[in-house]
Amino acid sequence: MRPVPAGQFIMGSDRHYPEERPQHNVSVAAFLIDTHEVTNAEFAAFVAATGYITTAEKGLPPDAYPGLPDEYRKPGSMVFGMPQQTLAQFDLTSWWQYTAGADWRHPGGPHTSINGREAEPVTQVSWDDAKAYAVWRGHDLPTESEWEWAARGGSGIPSEEAEPNANIWEGIFPYYDSAKDGYRGPAPVGCFKPNGYGLFDMLGNVWEWTQDDYQSSHDPAMATQPVPGMPNRKVIKGGSWLCSNSYCGRYRPSARQPGETDLGSTHIGFRTIMRPIAKP
Repeated sequence: MRPVPAGQFIMGSDRHYPEERPQHNVSVAAFLIDTHEVTNAEFAAFVAATGYITTAEKGLPPDAYPGLPDEYRKPGSMVFGMPQQTLAQFDLTSWWQYTAGADWRHPGGPHTSINGREAEPVTQVSWDDAKAYAVWRGHDLPTESEWEWAARGGSGIPSEEAEPNANIWEGIFPYYDSAKDGYRGPAPVGCFKPNGYGLFDMLGNVWEWTQDDYQSSHDPAMATQPVPGMPNRKVIKGGSWLCSNSYCGRYRPSARQPGETDLGSTHIGFRTIMRPIAKP
């Protein structure tokens, strides 16, 4: 883990997506944060020690989300696949599929494996899975403000680079990834230059779970309220290997998206933090 000092910064961005607005001043206390995303090997050690069964391995209970088709209740998770033909219009369902048998050991589906990929970030983990791992270590998940402060690496200013030093999609999304950066899909942690706090892959590679509930704006008066019967959502940060200059472009500290807490995918992982114990 690496130390991140206490400080103040302007969180969010008024220049990009609406959910990043408005910019506002935030104070953050000092904490320690994982140098890199939690890896397959690290998560495997947790499972071996505890016998933990992930959300994707259990499936959804019958009373969750009434009306949901049975095929989406089977143990599984979301898997990305390149469309085999040109799309008439962009449609997320053309490259995202709920895949039975996809889980952290089989991130691309039942016929895939993490053998030889132990140093890659673990994926196909729900928010509950990430939280359980953090608690096992005596840690926690970062809040959105803690994560964003750490991602800025001490600069206090979001990166505006068109092509950051990170694992992102290079080519024509979603049809072709040139892998100019050396990787298609998640890269082993630590393959790119660290930021000013010595933290690897805060941008790109995989999105990362945070502690905070997702609201559609930083302004409570403008935020969309949760809809009864809809999945709970938490903030994910950092962008992923599926973000490109022509699509998404969320490999910036201020960028944010919602993640459904009971669903994993091939592009969401996490890292943990430790906060100082308050003196009595």
